[in-house]
Amino acid sequence: MAGHAQGSIVERRTIDMIPESERHGSPSSQFTLWFGANLQITAVVDGALAVVFGAEAAVAILGLLIGNVLGGAVMALHSAQGPRLGLPQMISSRAQFGVRGAILPLVLVIVMYLGFAATGTVLSGQAINLMFGVEAPQFGIIVFGTLTAIVAVVGYNLIHVLGRIATVIGILGFGYLTFRLFSQYDVAQAFGQKPVTLASFLLAVALSAGWQLTFAPYVADYSRYLPSRETGAATFWSTFLGTAIGAQLAMTFGVLVAALGGNFLKNQVGFMGELAGASLAIVAYLVIVTGKLTVNCLNAYGGFMTMLTTVTAFNNRQRISALARIAYIVGFVLVSMIIALFASANFLNNFKNFVLLLLAVFVPWSAVNLVDYYLISKERVDIPALYDAAGRYGAYNGTALGSYLLGVVIQIPFLNQALYEGPIARMLGGADISWIVSLAVTSIVYYLLARRTMSVPDRMILPAEAVTAGR
Repeated sequence: MAGHAQGSIVERRTIDMIPESERHGSPSSQFTLWFGANLQITAVVDGALAVVFGAEAAVAILGLLIGNVLGGAVMALHSAQGPRLGLPQMISSRAQFGVRGAILPLVLVIVMYLGFAATGTVLSGQAINLMFGVEAPQFGIIVFGTLTAIVAVVGYNLIHVLGRIATVIGILGFGYLTFRLFSQYDVAQAFGQKPVTLASFLLAVALSAGWQLTFAPYVADYSRYLPSRETGAATFWSTFLGTAIGAQLAMTFGVLVAALGGNFLKNQVGFMGELAGASLAIVAYLVIVTGKLTVNCLNAYGGFMTMLTTVTAFNNRQRISALARIAYIVGFVLVSMIIALFASANFLNNFKNFVLLLLAVFVPWSAVNLVDYYLISKERVDIPALYDAAGRYGAYNGTALGSYLLGVVIQIPFLNQALYEGPIARMLGGADISWIVSLAVTSIVYYLLARRTMSVPDRMILPAEAVTAGR
């Protein structure tokens, strides 16, 4: 298997560039991976939050659609970097932030992975307990954590296989649950229950855009094995359509179940089982576990790559032993399981604040990365220098770091979150446009500064092994 040691099913590549001889697959694999990773219960919860926090159902669906389109497009632009560079996403960000400067967003990325992994483990653990009739929460959490670790250790190819399985199960399962929803409820009653406000509309946009942008720091990890001959457009559209359609279907379902009332807001997993019916409740639980396992493996795999990217910024290493790789993954999964065991009961409110906080910190990072890659460097990257703090990109890049911090700070007056409401947000009746302001300001400022200061090679510079292979 490409990327795997002789006679082993376990992936051996980590943060090093994937040689052309090991490239394989087609862009269509990106569609099934991201569709399966999005058509799942946490995305349902994300959609429900738009209604819980004030949006009318039709307004929520429209706002979520706009956010999924905008955020999904940005996320897919990151995915298109994978076949061209053959690198994990956060390694390529060293070209903007510096080999060690990239650690600032990396720390936040690790927190994100752990947060999503923990919430997914809580919900999937509940589903596993219900499937096997076990009451102790530790049982489901341990089973789900073990499955996550196994798939993440085997690596890239098995994760893509799981994405295809999750896509089929998700389509069939959510199709059945939607049928049951329309059979048991008067769905028309979900609409027109609340007044239409700009603030609630923008919250819905932010919830889905934030959801999509949380994939940006690791999306290229799952396209980096594609042959370099694959066009950026093919990778972009496969990723975009998979992530946007999958998320929108799940979030629309969440809007409907939240607006119709019932037990979903109190017990998300239990509601799905009740909706499926006693005889087929296991179908709902299987849908939950399969979808969450897909995205949880992305979190575990991306989490260990991010930790490795952080550590190697100080020792200039590109590879680690198979045992060390397994230790990173198992350690990450264990921490997420511990967090899951002590998770707060105030799940919905905490999850909303978590998504909006991630939106605030990842929008300016995404702006810097995309502006540099497509407008400044224009795909010309010195790949060996990404692993050398004394090389072309240096240890820290003040232009990128300053632009990123400006992009975070500029949002403060526009924020409307649980801990703080900015003065401009109050003037706008509670509407939060902070991420839109950050995206625009960060992009413009970084572009104007970087085109004068960035050291861009006249062509892509490849590692010695890639040159030897005739690339």
